[in-house]
Amino acid sequence: MDGRARAPAAGTVLNALATGYGSAFAIEEYVTAEVALEGETVHGEIAGHPEADTTLIEAAALAVLDELGETGGLRIRTESDVPMAGGLKSSSAAANATVLATLAALGQADAMDREAAARLGVQAAREAGVTVTGAFDDASASMLGGLTITDNTDDRLLERDTVDWDVGVWIPPEQAFSAEADVDRCQRIAPVADVVRDLAEGGQYATAMTINGLAFAPALQQPTEPMIEALPEAAGVSLSGTGPSYVAVGDESAIETVLDRWEQRDGRTIRTRTQSTGATIE
Repeated sequence: MDGRARAPAAGTVLNALATGYGSAFAIEEYVTAEVALEGETVHGEIAGHPEADTTLIEAAALAVLDELGETGGLRIRTESDVPMAGGLKSSSAAANATVLATLAALGQADAMDREAAARLGVQAAREAGVTVTGAFDDASASMLGGLTITDNTDDRLLERDTVDWDVGVWIPPEQAFSAEADVDRCQRIAPVADVVRDLAEGGQYATAMTINGLAFAPALQQPTEPMIEALPEAAGVSLSGTGPSYVAVGDESAIETVLDRWEQRDGRTIRTRTQSTGATIE
């Protein structure tokens, strides 16, 4: 039996590196996973990247097998609309899609709820060493859709809300791996992260993400100029995750203006929208 699932990427409202509290929102760009029951080992591949590290998706599939007390071989193949190490939560989306596709392949699609499935993906991400915080904020936004606020220190979902934004993304040519982020520098701006959390918990998501970006970009040694270019048209703009991508939100005309400016830069842009339904088995 084969299983197939897809999970959305996400943008950042609050980076969890400073305090352990994080917030993210799902966008309509996806990672798709296909899982087949075959062989005696768990083997992963990433479409278009034959040399890429597949530890994460293999760990996600193994986590499902362990949770259900199953054994046997699996072949996993993922395909992504978003670049790896771009700050758009591709790792969380890949783990989520793999978990759901593995459940489907095993005929156990309803064996656990979506929050529990997201926590399995977070467990796999920690085992694979691709995250510092555990990234439950990213994983929950991707799995559940909408905007989530979490305590990543104990993988606890604090709030979930639906947001309706047009979204613009600028993806520079370079990569930035979350596991390599300078945590000490980020922890120095914890008082600012506390302000961002208060704003997010008060529903002022767009303002929260802008303050997050203006604080975390320097801490992560990323430029603030892309954010200045997006203002004042964008309702909110931030470095996404540890970068190098930037995400702006607002109405249609605002995002058109922002993308016109960002398209003058090297790299590529994406125009998309927020996503409220989360990851799905197909």
